[in-house]
Amino acid sequence: MTSQNDVVGEIWGSVIQKNWENWRWQFAHRLRDIKRLPPKVWQNLDDKEALARVVKYYPFLVTPYYLSLCKSGETDPIMAQCIPRKEELDNSDGLFSDPLQEERFMPIPGLIHRYDDRCLILTNHICAVHCRHCNRKRFWTQQAQAAPQAKNRLDQMISYIRMQKGIREVILSGGDPLSISDQKLDALLSALRSISHVEILRIGSRMPVVMPMRITKPLCRILKRHRPLWFNTQFNHPLEITSDAARACEMILEAGVPVSNQSVLLKKVNDSFETMRDLVYGLQRIGVRPYYLFQCEPVLGAGHFQVDIEQGKQIMEEIWQKCSGLCQPSYVLDSADGKGKIPFPAHNSSLPCYKTSCYRPTA
Repeated sequence: MTSQNDVVGEIWGSVIQKNWENWRWQFAHRLRDIKRLPPKVWQNLDDKEALARVVKYYPFLVTPYYLSLCKSGETDPIMAQCIPRKEELDNSDGLFSDPLQEERFMPIPGLIHRYDDRCLILTNHICAVHCRHCNRKRFWTQQAQAAPQAKNRLDQMISYIRMQKGIREVILSGGDPLSISDQKLDALLSALRSISHVEILRIGSRMPVVMPMRITKPLCRILKRHRPLWFNTQFNHPLEITSDAARACEMILEAGVPVSNQSVLLKKVNDSFETMRDLVYGLQRIGVRPYYLFQCEPVLGAGHFQVDIEQGKQIMEEIWQKCSGLCQPSYVLDSADGKGKIPFPAHNSSLPCYKTSCYRPTA
């Protein structure tokens, strides 16, 4: 398992290995108070007053495991994804809180039906880590729903899907669907499996990356029981491909569930050919398919992660030229108009401005 570094020791003290390897301990001990970060981390951050303002809008949350991957350097790619920055309050570029206009495609709360043959369920608004580039940051300040209310909401979703005969694929997202218990997840998957026209189930979860202890043998038995099921996760940097993460992915694969990766192109995290090459090579080594590389959406609070599209196309052109076909994700923009994923051509091709053409709110 991952060694506990001195940053972890300063916050949580000496953690016995049995607890460290227990996902429930990791989940219960997520760090929420940014002031508890040790001085060696603070010295590379913005001033405390600025960050206090940020976390009022976009709360801080990180697992001990994921924080243990930080090296405390100013350019550390793990810190960039989980530690708040004052730039999150900058909206000089006119960014959107809901860049994909998800609310527009919700026939009932929490169910997004953008495409005729598939829909997406927001199982909850709870994650193990608040990834600072998240396109659903708008949900972070919302309290978790009471159990009866959440149960009623999911029942409404199941009823809707049962009535929509054209839906053949259902995606569980959130939040993170693996933040709910095995029993609730099994019940939800069973309810979906009982609908005759639902052929494919898909889970989108970052747990293998930010809290790989969540992938357990009982969970994998549940996943195996509900095949055909596909599992999508999000590795953004080669440093996230640890032995723990590899073990988690291997367990899912051994359950007969394919694992694909959907990276997000992030400034000062993975915006170079060398980093992306190492990432896709690393994913190939652990049997995870590089599926998508997403252009970071213009979400409010994440503008500082934006990478110029031309730079992204140049990175992808090098990947197309120099890397095995098994290591090549599709570089895409997830549009807000229901037209699906827009693939980016080579860097010398023209493409309309993605902000105005793909995200402008529609009346």
